[in-house]
Amino acid sequence: MTEEMNLDAMNGYKEGDRVTGKVTKIEDKSVTVEISGAPFDGVIPISELSSLHIEKAGDAVSVGDELELIITKVEEDNYVLSKRKVDAEDAWGDLEEKFNNNETIETEVKDVVKGGLVVDLGVRGFIPASLVEDHFVETFDDYKGRTMTFKIVEMDKEKNRLILSHRAVIQEEKSKQKEEVLDDLKEGQVLEGTVQRIASFGAFVDIGGVDGLVHISQLSHEHIDKVSDVLKEGDKVKVKVLSVDRDSERISLSIKDTLPGPWEDIEEKAPVGSVFEGTVKRLVSYGAFVEVLPGVEGLVHISRIAHEHIGTPHEVLEEGQKVKVKVLDVNSDEKRLSLSIKDLIEKEEEESYGDYEMKEETGFSLSDVIGDQLKKFSE
Repeated sequence: MTEEMNLDAMNGYKEGDRVTGKVTKIEDKSVTVEISGAPFDGVIPISELSSLHIEKAGDAVSVGDELELIITKVEEDNYVLSKRKVDAEDAWGDLEEKFNNNETIETEVKDVVKGGLVVDLGVRGFIPASLVEDHFVETFDDYKGRTMTFKIVEMDKEKNRLILSHRAVIQEEKSKQKEEVLDDLKEGQVLEGTVQRIASFGAFVDIGGVDGLVHISQLSHEHIDKVSDVLKEGDKVKVKVLSVDRDSERISLSIKDTLPGPWEDIEEKAPVGSVFEGTVKRLVSYGAFVEVLPGVEGLVHISRIAHEHIGTPHEVLEEGQKVKVKVLDVNSDEKRLSLSIKDLIEKEEEESYGDYEMKEETGFSLSDVIGDQLKKFSE
């Protein structure tokens, strides 16, 4: 019988046994514990205190702590013990159950290392940088000591490998929130949202966990060339739900429909008799449509384009041309404006060829001539 076997027989403890030990002394690289019923004390090397790297034994335990331990070696007048192995044995079963049930784990981040975060779950758990958040993080320095929720994405007991993800928790929460929002959304609803992303064809707006698209044509009553001219990421906007496709999770939104229409209060904005400089938008056989305000077009009938007779509006006008028009009639209910170019031309002709010009050329005004004639009749 060997000396080690004699020791086992003498004290009743052997390698692999679980024992309870009370911490009596702490040194930098080891901890001494008293084992109830044992003939001598045991020692826990610093490497066997935790699944994580620690600089000093005092960082992991305190004098007076009672610890569950495994005897890894029986020496003369001494036991070599491990707390790390007990923690790992207890942890793997619980971790496997959580993994199989897709449960989350809440724990403190113990360390920030190159490439990610480290947690202590009885075994060392590693969270790669790409699995920490669902967005880019420049530095993880302030993550140490933070309590976070994780999901196990990979585990291998034989290789002592445990990979966790906080990103998976975020994505699952967002997915649930998205389903709830989609279920509650109805066409015609007006909601507050935040611009998340700008594209050439429109803007994606977050309306509470789900993004909807505001097409560029739905940004304003006015024509918009570039989305970035009117919106930027982070802007708070009011949107109206145009349609919801729950199968494809596509939501169409409108900012334009939440804004006052261009024809609202048109009687005040373009009263009868008012004059505007407008843009010829369309020419048709019976007249020209002129935009006088953003989104407001009025018709200049062919008979109101020129003082002289014209066969078609194309003879004197072209699309895109700037013209002065006078408002003849306003109908807000039917969204119609009747306009005239001729009325302003006639006024200009009266000013150009009237009393003033005649006096310039002859030295006499029309009123002078008429006045002289009236004198003759009176004589």
